[in-house]
Amino acid sequence: MQKPKALLRVSVIGTVLVALCCFTPILVILLGTVGLAALTGYLDYVLFPALAFFIGLTLYAIWRKKQFDACRVDNSGKSRNSPHE
Repeated sequence: MQKPKALLRVSVIGTVLVALCCFTPILVILLGTVGLAALTGYLDYVLFPALAFFIGLTLYAIWRKKQFDACRVDNSGKSRNSPHE
């Protein structure tokens, strides 16, 4: 991915959404109003792995952004000192 900011943005948004669904009763209320309250027992089997995935994706995006920023700093420093001096 050429733009690590986009990956970081997507991973943080996904982590926040899954965390909201895990730690607040948003999905329980929503499924209860729709008539699918029987599925609330299975939410943990889906949401906890999704939360782990998005936290891992966020950590990877942060690492990737640091690498990308470090490469940009190195390249910009080299371009200032031209070899023709």
